[in-house]
Amino acid sequence: MLGVTFGASLPPGTPAWPRTHGCSQHRVRVQQGPARVRSPPKPAPHPQTAQGWEGEARAEGPSSTQHPGLEHPHRGLGSGCWGCAIGPFKRPRPARPIRKRKRRRPRPTRGSGIGERALPRGRMQKDPSVYQAAPTAVAGDRLGAEGTETQLDDFVGAHPDYNEEEEEHKFFRRKRLGVIKNVLAASLAGTLTYGVYLGLLQMQLILHYDETYREVKYSNIQLEDIDRKVLMGINITPIAAVLYTPLLIRFFGIKWAMFLAVGIYAFFVSSNYWERYYTLVPSAVAIGVAIVPLWASMGNYITRMAQKYYEHVNYKEKQRAARGASDAYIIIFQTIFYAFFHLSFVCAQMPMLFFLNNYLYQLNHTLFGVKHCGTLSHGTLPGFNNTVLQSLPRSVNLIVVDSVLMAAAFLAMLVVLVLCGAAYRPTEEIDLRSIGWGNIFQLPFKHMRDYRLRHLFPIFIYSGFEVLFVCTGFSLNYGVCALGLEKLAYLLMAYGLSASACSSLALCMLRLQRHIPLLAGAFIHAALLVTLFCWAPEPRLVGQAPLLYTIAALWGMGSALNKTSISILLGMLYKNKERQDFIFTIYHWWQALAIFTVYLWSELPMKAKLSILLVTLVVAVGTYLRMEQQLRQHVEYRLPRIPRPRHQMHGYRYLEEDNSDQTGSEGDGDGEEEQEEQPEEAISSEELPREDEEQRG
Repeated sequence: MLGVTFGASLPPGTPAWPRTHGCSQHRVRVQQGPARVRSPPKPAPHPQTAQGWEGEARAEGPSSTQHPGLEHPHRGLGSGCWGCAIGPFKRPRPARPIRKRKRRRPRPTRGSGIGERALPRGRMQKDPSVYQAAPTAVAGDRLGAEGTETQLDDFVGAHPDYNEEEEEHKFFRRKRLGVIKNVLAASLAGTLTYGVYLGLLQMQLILHYDETYREVKYSNIQLEDIDRKVLMGINITPIAAVLYTPLLIRFFGIKWAMFLAVGIYAFFVSSNYWERYYTLVPSAVAIGVAIVPLWASMGNYITRMAQKYYEHVNYKEKQRAARGASDAYIIIFQTIFYAFFHLSFVCAQMPMLFFLNNYLYQLNHTLFGVKHCGTLSHGTLPGFNNTVLQSLPRSVNLIVVDSVLMAAAFLAMLVVLVLCGAAYRPTEEIDLRSIGWGNIFQLPFKHMRDYRLRHLFPIFIYSGFEVLFVCTGFSLNYGVCALGLEKLAYLLMAYGLSASACSSLALCMLRLQRHIPLLAGAFIHAALLVTLFCWAPEPRLVGQAPLLYTIAALWGMGSALNKTSISILLGMLYKNKERQDFIFTIYHWWQALAIFTVYLWSELPMKAKLSILLVTLVVAVGTYLRMEQQLRQHVEYRLPRIPRPRHQMHGYRYLEEDNSDQTGSEGDGDGEEEQEEQPEEAISSEELPREDEEQRG
């Protein structure tokens, strides 16, 4: 169009515009008829000076005569030529090959003779500044582009009042609040789940014990025999839990393993709507399957939350965390969890307080045939009356109670589902399960070769002994034998409240050495066991109630120090998140084995039971002190090597070798060390994992 403009704006009487345009090196010849432009394949550069243009014009002769008053046709366009892409503001374009086009009939043109419509001559005469129109448009385009870029920067750029450090602080503060929310939600869910389970089982056993209830309600089935099979299913099934618990946790993830286990507890509650063999016994077996996965995932979850809270508090630290840096948060979070958990013994007594106590006989009737209590008794309260209900509860009332318990169990499921966040990122869970299912199956057994864990086996066993002994042996042969069945709920509530309150005593581990709370709890239990071994309360003597409540409260204190200290100790010794599910599985598996042993010895004399408890406690304290001594002496221990994840190399997740989303990438202090682990047969300090070397002593 520029060529058209020059040709159309010549005043009358001036020579015609030459048919050749441009410089000698970039000559373009215009043909009449259809416009075809030919250019050399590789145009050579030329000096763009006024003398060069004039020299070329003189050398070319008459065909390159300039218009009078004009130096070069393109001087006003920035000293360029059409062959150089019209001025220096565009790069020289390489020559394009000429395509053969179908010849078309030429269109009539006006003024320029190059095949395009020219502007009216009068308009060009009225606007002589058109020679400078192109540079002005280019300058305007440049200013417009800069203005658009400035507006875009203002729109997507950082706000002038944006404070990156303050926003980062707010972000990690929200993260910390989310971790606290997760801990409280998991603690509440565990309390509701175990409270509903204990309360329903206790009410069910009392109702089924009464022979009048069995005859009137279910005369065609043997409920007493069903109760024995229910207890057998609950206590025997966890023996195999070590085989499948790590697989469940790695397959579903910690949160979903918790949700599945809580759902199984809710299924056990729902089976009591229709009390039959094919509903009660399968649900009891399912409870036995879910016991170890539930509490192993709970312990792992709380420990992992403590480690994440430490990461969010110290998000500015780029170096690896110091040894024992997260121990304080492990102590605090485990204390919070067990303070909630022991309240489940209080919640479990609500059905008995508000419902079942209204139907029970007084102690003079139920304890009429009881001759001996306490250390002189054999089995489970011999001589206890077979009829404990003075009137049978209506079926509607039983359905209402079951519905309330079912609602509590369903609430626990919702708490886990909605309020509990994931313990690991999705990619971390992929890494944890990608080590191979065979390795996941074997690793719990390989971890048992660590002498630190072997020395803790007796205290794991005693932890299972004492919790079931206080619910059966002490509460029945001491409490109910002296105070009556109607006081059973108050006795267990005293135990639960004391254990919940005394769980906070484990916080002294923040200032004292870690073995002090554990040894204090063991000393309290040893003193109580000796007292119970030497004391036989009188049957039907209510005046002994203060002493019994005191013993229950002290036992709760010892239990709180025992259980809280064990979980804290495991979190301190095994900080690697790739090992924690195995460690807590082993702990709760040994605890389940101990509970099964207590179930088997139910017919033994009380002195034999107390002797077994006392011997186990002494052995547990001795092995624990031996372990601490070996750690202070820097005795080498052996840990199995955690295999590297074996991923299928497809998708976006594992395309890069250096993945920032890899396990241990957030500086938890475990990923780097575990990558340097040596084979599991390592027995020297040079071959030990660096992370575990630092934990000794």
